[in-house]
Amino acid sequence: MTTPSMEDYIEQIYLLIETKGYARVSDIAESLNVHPSSVTKMVQKLDKDAYLKYEKYRGLILTSKGHKIGKRLVYRHDLLEQFLEIIGVEQEKIYEDVEGIEHHLSWNSIDRIGDLVQFFEEDKTRIQGLRKVQQNNEE
Repeated sequence: MTTPSMEDYIEQIYLLIETKGYARVSDIAESLNVHPSSVTKMVQKLDKDAYLKYEKYRGLILTSKGHKIGKRLVYRHDLLEQFLEIIGVEQEKIYEDVEGIEHHLSWNSIDRIGDLVQFFEEDKTRIQGLRKVQQNNEE
């Protein structure tokens, strides 16, 4: 069982490895805006729980379990951003809102949001219809 904090670390490590090819404690600390000592403690916990393999001064790699969860967490984050954009949330609020809700939704809710995003993406006139409803409600 992962905590929201563990999920944030796994997601960030996954993203760093995908973009840079590696994830160092200093990179993780910078991207999460935390102290390197906090990262080291969490990385050691994630290593103990078999989400990654960590060797002091050598770096870390995600295990297959960590990679799978990291990929799913990134998907969840991206899907929620897409959903909030579709429903018309102001662009500058989307990231903060996703950070606030992503850990509080069940995977069943995420799947249903995915269905809704797909529904809107399959026919762009549906988004236009939603915008008309929103416009009418604002008047």
